[in-house]
Amino acid sequence: MRTLSTAGNGKTDQALRRSYLYVPSSSDRMLDKSLSTPSDVIIYDLEDSVPPSPHDKDSARQRLSTFLSHTPEHKLPHPERIAVRLNDITTPFFENDISEILKLPFVRTLVLPKIHSVRDLHHVSRVIRTSRDRTSTPFPIRIVASVESARSAWNLGEIASWTSEHGPDAGGKLGALLFAAEDYCADTSVVRTPSRLELLYVRSQIAIAAKAFGLDSIDMVCVNYKDLNYLKDECEDGRRLGFNGKQAIHPTQVDIIHSTFVPTEKEILRAANILRQMEVAHSSQKGAFGLEMEGGGKEMIDAPIVLCIDQAENIIRVAKAAGLEIPGVG
Repeated sequence: MRTLSTAGNGKTDQALRRSYLYVPSSSDRMLDKSLSTPSDVIIYDLEDSVPPSPHDKDSARQRLSTFLSHTPEHKLPHPERIAVRLNDITTPFFENDISEILKLPFVRTLVLPKIHSVRDLHHVSRVIRTSRDRTSTPFPIRIVASVESARSAWNLGEIASWTSEHGPDAGGKLGALLFAAEDYCADTSVVRTPSRLELLYVRSQIAIAAKAFGLDSIDMVCVNYKDLNYLKDECEDGRRLGFNGKQAIHPTQVDIIHSTFVPTEKEILRAANILRQMEVAHSSQKGAFGLEMEGGGKEMIDAPIVLCIDQAENIIRVAKAAGLEIPGVG
């Protein structure tokens, strides 16, 4: 018989990745401010936020390298919170970007724009392997693949299931799918509306593909960064679809993302009750039980029991990692 525990699945110390805040690497001021942001992940950007000229790209790359190399280690974010978005593989900047960034021991995550197919990931993996042959970094590089075209949406299953032919330690490991909505709309001629209904299909597919292969899924940027009520609605929408977190383009967006991409008080209470009642049911040799519902009545918790337990344990794990109160759980 399966042993149940409100301690979750052993991942209670896993860092949350709810917010991904972009920081332009072209700005010394923005780089300095990144040291105090509470964002779960900080994406130091070499792509869209940097002007396209070779001079600007080279300058931003060097500025970021200097910043991460010369800032005292105790002031830097934890390496698990540091990511760098490179220029895409078709640009003349990509190989210099990845070669320079992989020299930095604090960078563990690469965000890769315009990943259209597994061929793109294989190319990146080969470059990672070649670059790491010249270094002695022992940890695998976490890859975040950006979905931003009709081709990438069409190839989602293959992209999500990709593994490096060189192994994760040498060639990198896919860790997340990220949705770049503005680029996707530009590529597909989708017309954006405040309802977001035109993006429901592709967002759902990204979240499902990520779940199928054990990846994180990162929802689109809310470009209207001044309308925090709309941001809240968009965050709730993304969480309902199954996304783990969301991109941010302004520090004011981070707190709302953090407070939304965690279980609600009702969800935590229900999960704790499921785990507690399941313990009681199993101790009485029962395979099912009735869970008190809000407003009266009872909900039968039986088949699929294992899925109910897994969901409840995951809710408790995330709640603990976020420091939320868990009623009736030690």
